[in-house]
Amino acid sequence: MEKNRYPARDITGCRFSLSVMKDDYVKHIMQTINQVNTEAVWSGTDALSTTYRGRRIHVVDAMRAFFTHANDGKTHVTLEACFSKGCPCDTEADSYLAQDDTLRNPVRKHFDVQAKMAFYPLGILDYMDKIAHVVNLAHTHGLNPQPSHYATALSGDVQVLFDYFDTVLAYAESQIDHYVLQVTLSVNSPTK
Repeated sequence: MEKNRYPARDITGCRFSLSVMKDDYVKHIMQTINQVNTEAVWSGTDALSTTYRGRRIHVVDAMRAFFTHANDGKTHVTLEACFSKGCPCDTEADSYLAQDDTLRNPVRKHFDVQAKMAFYPLGILDYMDKIAHVVNLAHTHGLNPQPSHYATALSGDVQVLFDYFDTVLAYAESQIDHYVLQVTLSVNSPTK
């Protein structure tokens, strides 16, 4: 399947880095990257991180798969991820917009995750209303949002968490031209 270029305004992107707290972390990271079906997104990995670019539904699907594959049930792993859409400086290069809504990563493991998120609606005056709405969405998803300096702490099932991220991004897509969602996820931490 050829991965074509599309207008940048349609592209959701996510740049992310996985930290694995064990000696053979490179093997763990590379195995995780290779387990994700990325045929519906553009994917690129460099020395610092990996990026997925495409339609929101497929970017979230690939991110969900990446983090669930990263969890082996015992190793402490953290994921730092930055979702973004609408940047005026974005390009049409390095992107692929699949023409269907078929998710490519159907495996759905369940486990508890500690997380934090910060939502940045850019270029609008009523940004605090948009942030408040996003935090209230966390309540409706049962993620127990707690205020924290410069972020909102969340906790809950990994599938619910990614459903929430998809809901936030869908809301932002319908309301805001340019936004960023910054998230940190942690699983198997020795210091809960």
